[in-house]
Amino acid sequence: MPTVGIIANPMSGIDIRRLAARARRESPQDKQNQIARAVIGAAAAGTTRFLLVRDLFRMSECAVENINVGAAFDFLDIGSPETKPSDTTRAVQAMRDAGATALLIIGGDGTNRIVAQAWPEAPIVPMSTGTNNVFPVMQEATISGASAGLIASGAVALDEGARRAKLVHIEYSDGNRDLAVIDAVALADDPIGSLLPFDPEKLRCLILARAEPAAVGMSPIGGLVQPCGFDDDFGVEVRCTQPETPGSKSLLAAVSPGLYRRAHIAASRKLAFGERAVIEGPCVLAYDGDRTRALEPGERAELWVERSGPWVIDATRTMRAAAQRGFYVDRHFHDGFDQDRQGPRCC
Repeated sequence: MPTVGIIANPMSGIDIRRLAARARRESPQDKQNQIARAVIGAAAAGTTRFLLVRDLFRMSECAVENINVGAAFDFLDIGSPETKPSDTTRAVQAMRDAGATALLIIGGDGTNRIVAQAWPEAPIVPMSTGTNNVFPVMQEATISGASAGLIASGAVALDEGARRAKLVHIEYSDGNRDLAVIDAVALADDPIGSLLPFDPEKLRCLILARAEPAAVGMSPIGGLVQPCGFDDDFGVEVRCTQPETPGSKSLLAAVSPGLYRRAHIAASRKLAFGERAVIEGPCVLAYDGDRTRALEPGERAELWVERSGPWVIDATRTMRAAAQRGFYVDRHFHDGFDQDRQGPRCC
């Protein structure tokens, strides 16, 4: 049965970072509407079963309660929602166990990082809602849903419409490991858990799976000196320093929406897949914007980039493949799909 799981982070797009920059705020109603449109697109592509979880804002429940697309909506039991990263982890694991053949992820880089940790080989469509997003894509939710549905139903093969993402892998001195989907950043004199935008003068090292010059956040700090996109088979290392350091270069970059700051670059280079970079404490390590772990003086972490992440479904490639084989020509909706009752209704 073609089965699409929907992971919608209720907290993405509403955190304190919006007070420090001009980022767009995403309300629960905005996400509810995204879910509804994605469901309709996936159902029109042949999806007959959707997996969802309940959240404190009832986004998923409200999104599908008045949609008649001839599909089953199964709400999985993952315990009481706590609006914590563990909610996403439990939801992904439950959907994997329940037979999801594609996932729609409504959230930012941090949400997709949790998905990559919980199910590294997941076929996903990352839909943007966060602040400094590089990993998820800004596109119409109907088409996001359609591309997930085409992969879930087998109308388009996974390796035809998707490619595995690159990840930054981190290994600590104690043997524990972590990962990032876009950037791992070392910061000096910065507190764990802070949600404020990074101060570029505190940057010491960036390891980037993608260094996108047209993005905001940490990715363009690498992208404006050494561009590296999704399809490039390498990563980027950037070493930063203090403004007064001889030989450093001043780089003006958009570190958050509507917020430019200067970073001071000491060196940058390509990182071949598997090539390791070393970061030594004291510093705080942040992954995809979230300050996660402090390294004590003398403590080390080794970081490298590999193409070992989730299968990211490319809507353009997937829809083109479907068009080339005439998938939508003379196509009839499956039984139960009511063309006159597709629209969402707010609670």
